[in-house]
Amino acid sequence: MSRRTVAQKRPIQADPVYNSRLINMMVCRLMRAGKKSIAYSIIYDALKLIQERTGSDPLEVFERAVKNATPLVEVKARRVGGATYQVPMEVRSDRGTALALRWLTQYSRQRSGKTMASKLANELMDAANETGSTIRKREETHRMAEANKAFAHYRY
Repeated sequence: MSRRTVAQKRPIQADPVYNSRLINMMVCRLMRAGKKSIAYSIIYDALKLIQERTGSDPLEVFERAVKNATPLVEVKARRVGGATYQVPMEVRSDRGTALALRWLTQYSRQRSGKTMASKLANELMDAANETGSTIRKREETHRMAEANKAFAHYRY
């Protein structure tokens, strides 16, 4: 990575069915071994399941789940004089969204259930209702930042 120039952000395309950039980002996180069509079918099946179970707009539930899972602060390791401190830092919006999507896919894979679509649907509904493993991870991240608030002056 060059130290002189900052890498340019690539524009994210919207997905064909819901016309949402967020769903396309989630598809890229779900994808394994370049199988994008399978990732699309998983997420669309999960959104259909959410539609059937809740009766509300699945895109709203998905966006609320991502918003609830997005962390506001995190800790980063900073080395000062031979000691490593966990320094609390505010999370940029794009990184927060990326973390939320990563945690949603990670914890939906760890859930028990038959299909990935049902596991993802359950995790999304839990996150939208402020419960589940993803929300616990966000709370844990916030607790770590709160506990290390004394080292906030080491920010870079």
